[in-house]
Amino acid sequence: MKKTLLVYMLLIAAFALYVFKYEQTGPLNGTWEEKGLRGSIGETYIMITFQSGLEYWKSTLKGFEDAGDALGVTVEYRGATRYDAQEQTTVIEQAIARNPAGIAISAIDPHSLVPAINKAVDAGIPVVLFDSEAPGSRAYSFLGTDNYKAGKIAADKMAELLGREGEVAVLTLPGQQNHEERTRGFRDTIERQYPAMKVVEVADGHADTLVSRNESIRLLKAHPKLAGIFATDATGGTGVGEAVLSQKSSHPPKIIAFDTNKATLDLIRGGTISATIAQGTWSMGYWSLQYLFHLHHHLTIPAPSPSDDNAPLPVRVDTGISVVTRKNVDDYYAK
Repeated sequence: MKKTLLVYMLLIAAFALYVFKYEQTGPLNGTWEEKGLRGSIGETYIMITFQSGLEYWKSTLKGFEDAGDALGVTVEYRGATRYDAQEQTTVIEQAIARNPAGIAISAIDPHSLVPAINKAVDAGIPVVLFDSEAPGSRAYSFLGTDNYKAGKIAADKMAELLGREGEVAVLTLPGQQNHEERTRGFRDTIERQYPAMKVVEVADGHADTLVSRNESIRLLKAHPKLAGIFATDATGGTGVGEAVLSQKSSHPPKIIAFDTNKATLDLIRGGTISATIAQGTWSMGYWSLQYLFHLHHHLTIPAPSPSDDNAPLPVRVDTGISVVTRKNVDDYYAK
């Protein structure tokens, strides 16, 4: 009796082991048509950003995680703690050493991160960029906002708010490509389409609320007729709003911000900020992982090759924007 029980226990254990192994590797043994797009828990994809504590990254990471759940793979998040290109390079190097299935990167600098990105690709690790790109790298795709177009839309909205006339300023982050494109789109549109408007200054807010607040106060004193300020980042918009509130002017400038952190949304709801440009951040994260998964499993036609002129995936993907005002601000609070 004991021998029979032992045999049954061994059979049950063997069956359980088989089921476990099938769950881990089964989708890769059959065709994708039979199994669906499913990876394994041991398949790890890493998202890397800069200034990892920013509220801005939450929606992007949520998209990355949602794609991970849909595909049955493991996702991890890493980021430089400061606005520092060398630190982000170190984070990328550490990720490469782990040989993940793929890496999604938001590049703090369009130039200095190129060697690290190319090193990952040379090691056979698929890389896509999101939110902020590095055009000289061999990353397969960039998924993010058409930032020049976003700047243009901000200029059109500012012109609408000001009746197409008046002095305006820009608070931005020089040296980062996405912010420079937003600034350029804004300035070009004002100069070409609104002759009664003038961009009197472009200032550096250092992507910091306190610095942006102080710079905005300086701008208001330096340009007494300033009618509007466009901030190209989320923390900058909050700083501008705080500066305007502190001045208690009877004719405060119109403010257009960027992104939808809670502080910005609260200032829109209160009427201090007139509008903000919302990016498709969830889509950036979700489709970044989907792209990496397809590259890792060679599901693209043609097959992935960084030297192939016939790209296996769209090289650039515009994840879209929308304009948030007091009328629709409630729709953008985190649910």
